[in-house]
Amino acid sequence: MSDPSPEEPARSTSFFADPLTRRWLASAGVLAIGIVLGGYLLGDGLLRAREADRAVTVRGLAERDVTADLATWTIAYSANASDLATAQAEVDHDTTAIRDFFRELGFPADSLQPTGVNVSQYTNDGVQTFTVRQRMSLRTNDIKRAQDAVRRQFELVRRGVMLEDGSGMAYTYTRLNDIKPDMVAAATRDARAAAEQFAKDSGTSVGTIKSATQGYFSIDARDGDSNGGEWGASSSPYKKVRVVTTVDFYLR
Repeated sequence: MSDPSPEEPARSTSFFADPLTRRWLASAGVLAIGIVLGGYLLGDGLLRAREADRAVTVRGLAERDVTADLATWTIAYSANASDLATAQAEVDHDTTAIRDFFRELGFPADSLQPTGVNVSQYTNDGVQTFTVRQRMSLRTNDIKRAQDAVRRQFELVRRGVMLEDGSGMAYTYTRLNDIKPDMVAAATRDARAAAEQFAKDSGTSVGTIKSATQGYFSIDARDGDSNGGEWGASSSPYKKVRVVTTVDFYLR
């Protein structure tokens, strides 16, 4: 009787050897990596979003002293008489006196021009009265000469010219556009300095500009309305130009 053959070992199949299982594990691994990577990117995106929202709003100031480059003087005067011819003759006399006054100060003849005339008539107790009002306008870029004319205006009174209310020199600065870029830049630098101080106190640093508003330019008398007259700031040739900007800076 032959010996029995050795017992063959039982065949076993590895779990990881199954192709379906390997595909499932590969898909699960990819999914896990995607979840981890997605979570990281989401967290990093939220962090960057929070950092982008960190900003500070500051204001910057720039001022500059300037001298007016245009002077205008409206001179109003009048004469009353019982007849129109006499009233007109008196106004003509005053006009000549005014022209002589400015000519003696060195102003060109065309710097003084008539700007209006008005004639009115009224009767009081049967007596007629005619009033002739004349306006002359001086326009010049010679500011020093204009100031000299204002200082000596009472010479017109001594020459018989009675100046009416509303006569006064007005000084204007017309070159604002020439200095705007430099002043805006200076105001922005001032705003950044304020933002850097804030950042230093809060343990951060200043980044780029998030948004900015130029604000508006104002031109006032450099020393205030020293004359206290109705002309206000225009009565002084010395001006102070001022601009305030509002700037949002990112903090990082």
